[in-house]
Amino acid sequence: MEEQHSRRQQKIFRNVTLVQAGFLKKSRRPLPTIIGLLVTIAVMIAVTWGAHAYFSLHSAFVSMNGNNGSTATSARIAAKKPISILVLGVDQGLEGRNDKGNSDTIILVTVNPTTKKATMTSIPRDTLTEILGETSSTSYYMFKVNSAYQFGGSSGSVKTVSAMLNVPINYYVEVNMKALKGLVNALGGVDVNVPFSFSYDWCDFKKGKQHLDGRHAIAYARMRYDDPRGDYGRQLRQRQIIQAVVKKGLSVNGLANYQKLLKVFAKYVKTNLTFGDMTSLAINYRGAASNISSGYIQGHDATISGTSFQIASTEELQKWSNKLRKSLGLSTQTLTNQETRQNSLNETYNGVDFSSNETITNYTIYEANSITPRSSDSW
Repeated sequence: MEEQHSRRQQKIFRNVTLVQAGFLKKSRRPLPTIIGLLVTIAVMIAVTWGAHAYFSLHSAFVSMNGNNGSTATSARIAAKKPISILVLGVDQGLEGRNDKGNSDTIILVTVNPTTKKATMTSIPRDTLTEILGETSSTSYYMFKVNSAYQFGGSSGSVKTVSAMLNVPINYYVEVNMKALKGLVNALGGVDVNVPFSFSYDWCDFKKGKQHLDGRHAIAYARMRYDDPRGDYGRQLRQRQIIQAVVKKGLSVNGLANYQKLLKVFAKYVKTNLTFGDMTSLAINYRGAASNISSGYIQGHDATISGTSFQIASTEELQKWSNKLRKSLGLSTQTLTNQETRQNSLNETYNGVDFSSNETITNYTIYEANSITPRSSDSW
């Protein structure tokens, strides 16, 4: 009896979800592209394939995230409040890496179902910031933002980015960059417009439209030093791949391979979003899909103790903090953190000029509670 009752409850939940989402009637409305990369496509596939995909996708989420396969919905998403999601593309396993790896791609997504607006903000991986660990008392001090993942995993990355911009981050989606290769191959490749000709990792790219398989998509998304725009050009190419994957994932050919896609999700994606959260996002947050603004935090080239960094001015950090907080329905606040403190000290004592386009070579990292320069051996 208990087993029958359990199956009956699951069936009722499924049917209510499908009816609310419009799965059981023909619909021409576009589905959300608010989360980026793999998770977005997972929701799209579930919507298109209805009940069968619902159970298949649920099974994949259980395999992928354990209890996150739960049909329960977090209080914030259930209340249809604005949310923020940190998307991390992790480079573990690529280029012969065997360590934890760094977050090669960092995108902060905000979604507001009331205003029906969403934002996607790319954070350059070399941005100088205070690296926070898994607990509030753990700090590795000032270094590149992408190293937060190596020190503290997704939790450390969330704490680091949240403190840097004074923005609450509710959820994370961690994607092993190996997933990109498997996903693109499962879709039969994707098409992009290559901005200029270049070669990288034994792959050749010619200016103009080009069809990419998984290996070429990885190379296309990772090349950096031969791009005139550096990391900003790389971020642009990453967004091209994301958009191409979403477009192909909605095609008939992509949907025919959805079982292959689910295997990729199960193996290479981690998130603290539950399956119930995902279905609720598809139902209640899709209005923001047609109004997405994107951008990136602009930094200044800098060299500190022989290491290259991107340093965002206090004005730039404040601008993005204001924008992101407004998108979440929060009032703006003046940024007061280690980043703004270091900037102020360098402007005062070293004459650093953020209005100049010249590479900054005299930026100094100061001790946390004094104006004593910090030794490069200790950060």
